Amino acid sequence: MTLAEFREHCLSKPGFSEDLPFGPEVLAFRVGGKIFALMDVDLFVSVNLKCDPERALELRERYAGITPGYHMNKQHWNTVVTDGSVPARLLLELADHSYDLVRSSLPKKQRDSLA
Repeated sequence: MTLAEFREHCLSKPGFSEDLPFGPEVLAFRVGGKIFALMDVDLFVSVNLKCDPERALELRERYAGITPGYHMNKQHWNTVVTDGSVPARLLLELADHSYDLVRSSLPKKQRDSLA
């Protein structure tokens, strides 16, 4: 999967924004100002995605390409490689899951404004 394909999928999400908060190499996708995906803008070899802790453990056991989040809270974030070892369909589903988790953590008024 390419960064353009991944970005195209995420663009359709209500409240989506993107920025480079840690310098020109690291791209962050946000909802309501909170990060739900973090990746290297040039290489796109992996993406950090928020995940339910129990599901995160299950995914790590099942896929070698899913590991504890690099430079993130290892309980709540996974790093997912984009080399094809994790199916593209699953990568997009995990992006949706991350978006949903972050969106659900927003204050109700802010969540409602994104609908």
